[in-house]
Amino acid sequence: MRPSGRDLGELRRVSIEPGVSKHAEGSCLIRMGDTHVLCTATIDERVPPFLKNTGLGWVTAEYGMLPRATNTRMRREAKEGQSGRTQEIQRLIGRALRAGVDRAALGERQITVDCDVLQADGGTRCAAITGGWVALRLAINRLMTAGLVTSDPLVDHVAAVSCGIYAGQPVVDLDYAEDSAAGVDGNFVLTGRGRLIEVQMAAEGATFSRTELDALVGLAEAGVAALVAAQRAALA
Repeated sequence: MRPSGRDLGELRRVSIEPGVSKHAEGSCLIRMGDTHVLCTATIDERVPPFLKNTGLGWVTAEYGMLPRATNTRMRREAKEGQSGRTQEIQRLIGRALRAGVDRAALGERQITVDCDVLQADGGTRCAAITGGWVALRLAINRLMTAGLVTSDPLVDHVAAVSCGIYAGQPVVDLDYAEDSAAGVDGNFVLTGRGRLIEVQMAAEGATFSRTELDALVGLAEAGVAALVAAQRAALA
C-alpha cells in the first residue's frame, strides 16, 4: 500500500494554471499533489555568444526553491551560491525543453524558463519540466501572434514523471514519503509521442532487474501521456 493510498500507476492530482504572471511572456503554476512550481518564460532577442550569427535559437532554464518550500527553512541560494543539485536540475530542465524545439525555426533569440518551487513534496524537477513546457508554449505563441516566427518552433510536447520501486513494487509519481524510502528512484523525460529524452535511474538501497526497469518505463509512458493530456487541457 502506498502512503497516499494511490494505485501503483496512479499520478497525484495534477493541475496546470496558465497565465499566472502578469509580466512574463509565458507562465503557469503547476501542482502535482503537494508539489507546486511556478514556471515563467522570458523572451530575449539575443543568444549566447557561441550561437551568434548561426541562425539558431536557444532555450535554457533556471531552477530554485523558496526557503520554506520544505519542512525546514533553507538558506537562499542567491546569498549562499547555487548548490551542485540546483545546477544539475536546471541543466536537465534546459536539455529536456530543447529536445522539443526546432532551434532554426525559433531564430536567433533565447527563451529562459524559470522554475521556482513554492512547495516541495517530491518530483520537483519533473513538475518543473512539465510546467516549463507550458510556459514555453505560451511564450512561443506570443512570438507567432506577433509574426516574429514563421513556423512553429515547438515540434512536440515534453513532460516528465518520477518512477521508482517502493516497498518492492514499481510505482509512478513518487511523493516525498515514497521518494525518501524508495529502493530505486528514477526520473523519465519523454516527448508527447512517447520518445525518450532522458532517463535518470539509481539504486538507492537495492539493485533492480531488467524486468523491473521495463515496468518502470511502462509506468513512465502512461504517466507522461496523462501529463501531456493535462498540458493540452490547460492550453485549450
